[in-house]
Amino acid sequence: MITKRTEGRDEPILDPDLPIVDSHIHLFDLPGNRYMVDDYLADAQGGHNVLAAIYCETQTFARTSGPDHMKPLGEVEFANGVAAMTSTGRYGKCVVGAGIIGHANLTFGAKIGELLDRCLETAPDRYRGIRHVTLDYPDERPYQFIMTYRPPAGILDNPEVPKALAELQKRGLSYDAAVYDYGLPRLTEVIDGFPDLTVVLNHIGNFVGVDMDPTERGEKFAALAKNLREIAKRPNVVVKVGGLGMPILGFGFEKRSEVIGYEALAEAFRPHIDLAIDIFGPDRCLFESNFPPDGRSSGFIPTVNAYKHVLRGLSDDEKRNVFGRNAARIYRLDIPGL
Repeated sequence: MITKRTEGRDEPILDPDLPIVDSHIHLFDLPGNRYMVDDYLADAQGGHNVLAAIYCETQTFARTSGPDHMKPLGEVEFANGVAAMTSTGRYGKCVVGAGIIGHANLTFGAKIGELLDRCLETAPDRYRGIRHVTLDYPDERPYQFIMTYRPPAGILDNPEVPKALAELQKRGLSYDAAVYDYGLPRLTEVIDGFPDLTVVLNHIGNFVGVDMDPTERGEKFAALAKNLREIAKRPNVVVKVGGLGMPILGFGFEKRSEVIGYEALAEAFRPHIDLAIDIFGPDRCLFESNFPPDGRSSGFIPTVNAYKHVLRGLSDDEKRNVFGRNAARIYRLDIPGL
């Protein structure tokens, strides 16, 4: 059973009028692991000014029949239905699925072109790209926390992957890249052949800090910084600032029984947030709640407050860019109020 913490809903909202496009959320309905549109709306409309959310794949609503390379179409159909429902305003002002990042198995190579075209036909106003999770790591430490599925090793070494990325690039679709920090150098090599492909790096590179002493943690963080600086030399790469509430970071919030407020989160998150802003700048950073995975550390309101607190020194324009405008620009969305 995955437990999402809900505390902090009575915490004062920092900068309550700041418009937010949450660039990365998940919905799924699995045994012992349910988080659906009503759950997200209860979180997102609890005080923060969340205007829209980008749906990101988990494969949990994929089709169960038909060719394997086409099965992810089912999740896009699902997400588009959620977006159609919430865009009516009947459930509040937040449009869930305003942008849709579906799944595509990159090891199918050029064959995914058929899937991409069908997804574009299904959700032309919302479908903006794909994610294929590639989580290689040299030991088992991070895998104990995976919420849905564990991908096989070595995906980015498959010779079909560049052929698949070429299909994305020629359609103007984006590639959401999910790697552990260990995989950043390989990801950088793979995307070097695609300068016109928008690459959206998830979770500031997915730092693994669990079960590490301070010396190892410091060495790993220095390596993360070095690898982020290298991949950021590619102007087509942007980064999602979030994912810091996942247990793989090693902060241990999920083990604590007391209420976790934004100040404790901000203290832990600050080095990672500052690193992202320093390397990519406020115009290439997209705020993400990454709910519900980040909900294992604290509730939605304290989580968003923590990012606002750390980034309070940015100018008003820079904050609006990080928390909303960049996501709308990168995913080509027209969201009033930004």
